[in-house]
Amino acid sequence: MVVDHQYHYLAQSRSILTSLISPIRTMVDGPARFINWVENNLSEQQSLGVENARLKTEQLILRAKLQKLEALQQENEQLRTLLRASQKVSGKILVAELLAVELAPFTRQVVLNRGKKDNVVVGQAVLDAFGVMGQVIEVNRDSSRVLLISDSRSAVPVQSTRTGSRAIAVGQGMSNDLQLLFVPDTADFQVGDSLETSGLGSHFPVSYPVGVVSEVVHRPGERFSQITVYPSAHLDSSRQVLLVWPNG
Repeated sequence: MVVDHQYHYLAQSRSILTSLISPIRTMVDGPARFINWVENNLSEQQSLGVENARLKTEQLILRAKLQKLEALQQENEQLRTLLRASQKVSGKILVAELLAVELAPFTRQVVLNRGKKDNVVVGQAVLDAFGVMGQVIEVNRDSSRVLLISDSRSAVPVQSTRTGSRAIAVGQGMSNDLQLLFVPDTADFQVGDSLETSGLGSHFPVSYPVGVVSEVVHRPGERFSQITVYPSAHLDSSRQVLLVWPNG
């Protein structure tokens, strides 16, 4: 110890020994450090995977909530538009909502969530915010069936807002287009003319939009013109409608 203290022989020996052992220690510790590194990386990847899954779930939930909010906003806007349109109609009215759409060929019908308990009766006019939708043809306790104006069995008395000329608009069944029946070839109907209910027949309110003339065909030798009308009502998209009581 005295010699080591004076001449540091043992310190030099320890230094040499440490230099010799260091590579061996590195080789021995290497696998352990590698295993720890792998375990840490796997643990981190698992944590990232869990976090990623959680974020995706939250994103889906937020997206669903956003879509629901947008749907509610759109529905509220439709209701506001419908209520504004109701000011054009006098008498008793009731807001209803579509429950189902009839998908049978050549049939244009829908089912509403109003029925006998709401005093709905056969023959009532059904309107949306933009025009005449149809007419009630069947009433149950909690629902009613509506024949849309595009159904081939539908007929609506109309008149031109430009000239006052009257006609009957009937459905075609296969499309939303309407046709005017038995219009003399000399009658004054032009493309772009707006048609509204004439009030004849007492089923539909007076002066409510029905459609716009989209085509007028005059055939040589024919007594009647072929007049096509595009309906004002959004037959394929409106969900809220107005039920109007006859003579209401």
